[in-house]
Amino acid sequence: MGNLFCCVQVDQSTVAIKERFGKFDDVLEPGCHFLPWCIGSQVAGYLTLRLQQLDVRCETKSKDNVFVTVVASIQYRALADKATDAFYKLSNTRSQIQAYVFDVIRASVPKLNLDDVFEQKNQIAKAVEDELEKAMSAYGYEIVQTLIVDIEPDEHVKRAMNEINAAARLRVAANEKAEAEKIVQIKRAEGDAEAKYLAGLGIARQRQAIVDGLRDSVLGFSVNVPGTTAKDVLDMVLITQYFDTMKEIGASSKSSAVFIPHGPGAVSDIAGQIRQGLLQGSAVEQQNLL
Repeated sequence: MGNLFCCVQVDQSTVAIKERFGKFDDVLEPGCHFLPWCIGSQVAGYLTLRLQQLDVRCETKSKDNVFVTVVASIQYRALADKATDAFYKLSNTRSQIQAYVFDVIRASVPKLNLDDVFEQKNQIAKAVEDELEKAMSAYGYEIVQTLIVDIEPDEHVKRAMNEINAAARLRVAANEKAEAEKIVQIKRAEGDAEAKYLAGLGIARQRQAIVDGLRDSVLGFSVNVPGTTAKDVLDMVLITQYFDTMKEIGASSKSSAVFIPHGPGAVSDIAGQIRQGLLQGSAVEQQNLL
């Protein structure tokens, strides 16, 4: 802006305040204006109409006695039709806005707990904007937007909050791990039960096959060798198996098996026990069939 031959240039998005002998005379729009200084006309000052931003840091205390710094961003501008009020009624616009922001934040935050301050920052910003709009409109300013851009608790409080969050996540992870281990143990137990059940079926079938084979052998030997009884055939089979077992034990150098009592005469006792078991098993099977 210049002043040459009583001419004044006003830049775009700016207005100039014209006075005559110290009294307000007119608002000069952007462009070139004739301003005869000889009759007392002069430019008292310039007022920008551009959007301006003011960041305000306000320290206050929450309801649960935690000191917190709230950072508010105020976007405002002067109104062209109220340029005289904006120029003459306020000497320091930024300080005036900052005072209102402090007043509203320090009246709102102490009513909330720290967690609620984070959750209700939009409500705090709206309260600040409403108060500023009501106050600053009388001075020729428009509040375009009010934002709560940051909430900074004390460093020790932030560390404690992070530790609480970490502990909660560790607790959830421990619960999930315990549930996973529980499922693994249940599945392992179910698998063991199924394996034991199938092993039991296999042993039962094996024993049934042995019994069937002995029965067929006894019947076949009795038919082919007249005069022999089933007891004679069974004793012979047991003695044969006894010698086969002794042969296998003797062939192994690392065998630790011990037969008590030992000797061929003990075979008759073992044969009696097996025979008694077979008779009892046959009796139980017949009862089941009945």
